[in-house]
Amino acid sequence: MALAPMEDVTDTSFRELVARISDQECLQILFTEFTAVDGMNHPVGKERVSERLIVSESERKILNEKGIKLVAQIWGNKPEVFHKVAKEITEEYQFDGLDINMGCPVKNVVKQGSCSALIDQPALAQEIILATKEATHLPVSVKTRTGIKKHDTDRWITQVLETRPAAITLHGRTQKQQSDGLADWDEIGKAARLRDAIAPEIPFLGNGDVLSYQQACDYTRQYGLDGVMIGRGIFHNPWFFNGEEAERTKEEKLEQLVLHTRLFERNWSGQKNFNILKRFYKIYTNGFPGAAAMRAELMNANSFDEVYQLVGAHVFPLT
Repeated sequence: MALAPMEDVTDTSFRELVARISDQECLQILFTEFTAVDGMNHPVGKERVSERLIVSESERKILNEKGIKLVAQIWGNKPEVFHKVAKEITEEYQFDGLDINMGCPVKNVVKQGSCSALIDQPALAQEIILATKEATHLPVSVKTRTGIKKHDTDRWITQVLETRPAAITLHGRTQKQQSDGLADWDEIGKAARLRDAIAPEIPFLGNGDVLSYQQACDYTRQYGLDGVMIGRGIFHNPWFFNGEEAERTKEEKLEQLVLHTRLFERNWSGQKNFNILKRFYKIYTNGFPGAAAMRAELMNANSFDEVYQLVGAHVFPLT
């Protein structure tokens, strides 16, 4: 089971929070935010882009204690830049793998010929995977979609498998769908059967519309997968990887809200926009009396201290 890479979501603060409250048997892999290889290769832009690869000491400690792997996800469209940056990341950081983003559907990224645009550029996509593999001893995996305007699973996944990546994660939507409609798990199952026939040793994960740990387990069995990657499902339940379906108490939810805020404050105060946190506050302020009113107040907060006061929290020391 893996938590998907998500922009402005899976930074070191949120990854640590999820790792802290997850059962080590239920969560095996975490991913960084999307990291542009062009930005990492730019003499000026590298400092800003490399923030996406920051791992706090406390996150590293928890990952080591629980045996959770951390993978850096990278994107771009130039094989030679992938090779250079993959080599640098391998030498300068301590990641357990590299993952190539061939699935992001955002239009301005696709217009650049990156991410899901590579589905219609198979020769270039293969060259990128092979160049990245050549540059590092780390496992190199691929996250992608089923097609551009329509499902093209047979052709595309066969071409990805030819490069023998360390693993493949398939999101069951096309680029055109963005996040609309339902993920097509029959297409994911079809891809897994292709894997069985072509390269059975390659782990294959499905992704899309999974909202509970039990559903993830059921889909793994039903579609012949090695696992599932969870994206937006974590917004429904931060305890997704705990393996328990029980509703959390108000106290538990607010404790995690405060912990998340404290981690963000320690890691990013003065560097990242405080308002990034507000998307997360919606996760914790629901399902208890007064949740809506508290959520509305939190949406108007402008500082960490305001949040602590609104929640009425005792700001505990971080360990």
